[in-house]
Amino acid sequence: MRTIYESESTPKRDGYRMPGEFEPQTRIWMLWPHRTDNWRDGAKPAQRTFADVARAIARFEPVTVCAKPDDYAAARRTLSDEERILVVEMESDDAWMRDCGPTFVGNDQGDVRAVHWHFNAWGGLVDGMYFPWDKDALVGVKVADLAGAVRYRPDSFVLEGGSIHVDGEGTVLTTEMCLLSEGRNPELSRSEIEEKLCEYLGAEKVIWIRDGIDPNETNGHIDDVACFVAPGEVACIWTEDETDPFYEASQAAYRELSEAVDARGRSLKVHKLCLPKKPVYMTGEQVASIDLVDETVERTTDEPCIASYMNFLIVNGAVIVPQYRDENDALALEQIQAMFPEREVVGVDTVEVVYGGGNIHCITQHQPSGIGR
Repeated sequence: MRTIYESESTPKRDGYRMPGEFEPQTRIWMLWPHRTDNWRDGAKPAQRTFADVARAIARFEPVTVCAKPDDYAAARRTLSDEERILVVEMESDDAWMRDCGPTFVGNDQGDVRAVHWHFNAWGGLVDGMYFPWDKDALVGVKVADLAGAVRYRPDSFVLEGGSIHVDGEGTVLTTEMCLLSEGRNPELSRSEIEEKLCEYLGAEKVIWIRDGIDPNETNGHIDDVACFVAPGEVACIWTEDETDPFYEASQAAYRELSEAVDARGRSLKVHKLCLPKKPVYMTGEQVASIDLVDETVERTTDEPCIASYMNFLIVNGAVIVPQYRDENDALALEQIQAMFPEREVVGVDTVEVVYGGGNIHCITQHQPSGIGR
């Protein structure tokens, strides 16, 4: 039996849409890292970095950090110096709130609801990252309930929040590599996937980029490659270094976006965002400090970590940007500042998050304030 917190309709039918990330927000949601088979050294370095990210965000808006019951006391103690950070108990399999958490939508009256997608650890039994994922699959409904949001639940549609970006005016940005992958919705055609996206995000058009830069973990999420910075404007990763492992994907994405037209018929203005000067790799010692288990994909020293400055988070009055102790760190901040002249650009060292397979955008989920607020 459905509860009063569930809707049998869809956001589009009810007049809701997903606002752009640059629109006003109420808070940011995060999970506390804990997997010793994904995070090195018992997840302690990652926990310190997650705390740094939470503190940076809390300068601009409230943050709710969800921690496993066993980790609650330590997480609360670590973050006790910030009055705008609330720590609550919540079970999870890992710490990727963007992907297992809900996507929030709003209407013209300022009401906010939540879409609880189906989550299968980036590919399920086909090519997922870990098994089981049952606790992560419940994070969406738990966050929706804590937010007091009516929940939409697609019947069987698998989607992660990191695989989409929207402009808030009818356009969705995604990659073929991810949404057309075998491990997500193989029973649906491309056009049927577009229909689902438009129905549950309140959109009219999907712009498809062919490839992401992360085929092995997320199957190429868009949030490492491109995002909307304003209606009619996107940022795209860029490098002219042909030896860079992401050279071909960045060049192709830039061409595809330069030729794209959004839902309102506008050609997109495309901003270039540099990649780190040197690819990030884990050392043998770091890899050896991660527990090996049969149910989790093993980390290696020969594959580059997915270090992209694009995996930033837009918050009220600021942009929180990954830093990699790299020669291009300052350039990335400068380029992002030019895209957001009225916001403060804040860099946070997130190398430890990259070692786990993601970055700032991946470990956060924004809750909008409602359209027109």
